[in-house]
Amino acid sequence: MLEPGEQAPEFELPDHDGEPVRLSDFRGDTVVLYFYPKAGTDGCTSEACSFRDNWDAFQEADVQVVGVSTDPVEEIASFREQQGLPFPLLSDEDGEVARRYETFGTPEIDGQRYEIALRSTYVIDEDGVIEATYEDVSPEQHAAEILEGVGTDR
Repeated sequence: MLEPGEQAPEFELPDHDGEPVRLSDFRGDTVVLYFYPKAGTDGCTSEACSFRDNWDAFQEADVQVVGVSTDPVEEIASFREQQGLPFPLLSDEDGEVARRYETFGTPEIDGQRYEIALRSTYVIDEDGVIEATYEDVSPEQHAAEILEGVGTDR
């Protein structure tokens, strides 16, 4: 993973509506940029719903949440709608952004290898600098863990 204190790599990816989103679009805000392996799987659904269920606290802390996976736009759009997610999901189909953030791999799942974004999170400050990193997170508790880290007094 990249380290706190490093400039977060700029990127442009399509969101759930196919519209381009850049990291710089969030300049001036703290951003929770979380990478997840596969929309609709148990762990990824738990993690996304954890962010959704804590959405008011993130808004009160002036923190933006953005999810990134290697799923195509159609899949993230469906996932977002099914789960009622209030934050953008971005499609990194070729894994280029996940690679730049050092959170891409080819794990073996049920005897098959998959090229996917690995579950990890970056908290990026208002100037685009990485504040904190999270690896090997518990999907169910991750949003609360991040809220503790960013505090709610922003």
